[in-house]
Amino acid sequence: MQRVEPRAEAQPPAHGQEQGQWGIPTGFASTGSNPHTQSFEEIYGVPENFLEIEVTEPQTHQPTASPSSRYTTYLIRLSTNIPAFKLRRSEVRRRYSDFEVFRDLLERESARVSIPPLPGKVYLNRFDDAVIEERRRGLERFLKIVVGHPLLQTGSRVLGSFVQDPNWDRNAW
Repeated sequence: MQRVEPRAEAQPPAHGQEQGQWGIPTGFASTGSNPHTQSFEEIYGVPENFLEIEVTEPQTHQPTASPSSRYTTYLIRLSTNIPAFKLRRSEVRRRYSDFEVFRDLLERESARVSIPPLPGKVYLNRFDDAVIEERRRGLERFLKIVVGHPLLQTGSRVLGSFVQDPNWDRNAW
């Protein structure tokens, strides 16, 4: 004799919630009234447009014996599939003064876009680890806003070069 398990009865929809024909709330893993299960490609595939940028690995340099020659550089790491950028992955080093020139150039060429401020100048303890880390976070915040702006991505001549060209020359602009 074959045993038949009782079927679970569909629960009525919660107050104010509609259900599709299979008892799934409409809109859940679906578009419209046709519920479907998302494929792995839909869930884990490369997004149509993505852009990741980080400012990391600060390094302090002292090219001469003079204490005034010290400066810190930051690694800018970019990964994207947005066509406005020439390279899909890039890493370049920039110092704070490069960011200042870059911001000034952006303001001059992009009058329609409000360019965010850089983290403030530091005059005391500027080579202290906590100060360098705070500046790194501020520079990363600045770049995420600027690089993510659609008008700057398509209209700026200096943006792609600053974040991707290791030979970027602040005097060439």
